[in-house]
Amino acid sequence: VLYDGLCPICVTEIRFLQFLQRNQPEKVEFVDISLPGYDGAKCKGVSFEAAMEEMHVIDERHQVHRGVPAFAVMYGAVGLGWLGRFMMWPPVRPFMDNFYAIFARNRLKWTGRGDECTTGRCQKKTR
Repeated sequence: VLYDGLCPICVTEIRFLQFLQRNQPEKVEFVDISLPGYDGAKCKGVSFEAAMEEMHVIDERHQVHRGVPAFAVMYGAVGLGWLGRFMMWPPVRPFMDNFYAIFARNRLKWTGRGDECTTGRCQKKTR
C-alpha cells in the first residue's frame, strides 16, 4: 500500500488498517511515499507524482491497482473484504469513483498543503 505519510487523513486510515492486521503485521506492507528514500522503481514503477495523484496498491500478484479498486484490494487484505466489495458493487461504484476523484483532487488543499508540493517531493508546511 503506497500512502502519503504527510496527509493526516491518509495516516489515520493507514493506522487503522495496521491495527486491523496487528496479528499479522507483515501481511500488508505500507510504504510511505513522503519519505526521501521512496523509490518508485521498487514499487512497480509507481512514481512519487503518480502516487500523490491517487491511491495505489500492489497486490500479491504484483498487479498495480489505482483509485477505488486500490481501496477494495487494500480492505480485502486486512479483513474488510465486505467493504471493498460494497465499494465495487455496480450501483455504488459510480458514487465512489466520483467521491474519490473529488477527494484526490482536493486532499492537499484540505490538509493544509498545496504550493509546497513540488515535482518529486512534498514537504509539510512550516510556519
